[in-house]
Amino acid sequence: MPHSHDQHEQDHDQHDPDDHNHSEHDHGHGHSHAHHHHTLPTNHDRSFTIAVILNAVFVVIEFTYGFLANSTALMADAGHNLSDVLGLILAWSAAILARKAPNARYTYGLRNSSILAALANATLLLVACGAIALEAIQRFAEPPAVAGLTVTIVAGVGIAVNTISALLFMKGSKHDINIRGAYLHMAADAAVSLGVVIAGVAMIFTGWYWLDPALSLVIVVVIVVASWGLLRESLQLALNAVPASIDINKVETFLRKMPGVSDIHDLHIWGLSTTESALTVHLVMPGGYPGDAALTQLSDELKSRFSIHHSTLQFEQGSITHSCSLHPD
Repeated sequence: MPHSHDQHEQDHDQHDPDDHNHSEHDHGHGHSHAHHHHTLPTNHDRSFTIAVILNAVFVVIEFTYGFLANSTALMADAGHNLSDVLGLILAWSAAILARKAPNARYTYGLRNSSILAALANATLLLVACGAIALEAIQRFAEPPAVAGLTVTIVAGVGIAVNTISALLFMKGSKHDINIRGAYLHMAADAAVSLGVVIAGVAMIFTGWYWLDPALSLVIVVVIVVASWGLLRESLQLALNAVPASIDINKVETFLRKMPGVSDIHDLHIWGLSTTESALTVHLVMPGGYPGDAALTQLSDELKSRFSIHHSTLQFEQGSITHSCSLHPD
């Protein structure tokens, strides 16, 4: 079996104007590794810019009129929208860092920052929920009079602002939990604003001012439900869990069926970022190193079948028993 046969291949792909071109490398040698790099994350700077400006302006408007109208629901929602602005800035910063090229210190680049941002965003939402719920419960004792018309009009503006913001992130939310966090914030806020409009109209005609703190609690429930999945998935990725979109059993079955493979071990799959994943595995091939073409094909199939963008493959003939230090038993 050859011990130092390296292959370097660079492919330049064309992407949308908002995407960054990035080369892909495949390195393979008989007894070591094969690497397959993915393209850099999509650039969402324009969407973030528009969403941050719209929501920052709306936070000021909503809190001001909430204070003047004596509406806890409006002020609570303004506080939540402020956390959304901070969350958008956090997600935006992470998206920018994720595009930084690897260097000698950070050999994978700063892609992992998008996972940390998603986790921080989910945590920020839950903290905001606690503050809103506490204020609403305190208001139930003596519900203050609320200017229903003002509440209705301001919340109507909120529907427009949050819907536009959500649409900006809808496409990117399908494959990136960092962008999904931004999308969920905006979509949940649009639904909440709709609820505030309904409550505002009800208060105008009924004078039931307890609806205001009651609605605040409904806002909390909506936010928690929308955020829980984001919190769970981002926490799992931060702990190097297998990404939810990848079935490790199917990956293992696929690798075991590769021609010449008699066994595999040390299979690890984890998220490099909120859009990219990595794999390392030892392939036992008694017949020896299968060649660079087979190596490249395997890396490409792992990418196309399982969305594994960075593969590190080690080949062995099985003459020596290897065991993973992470599994001493």
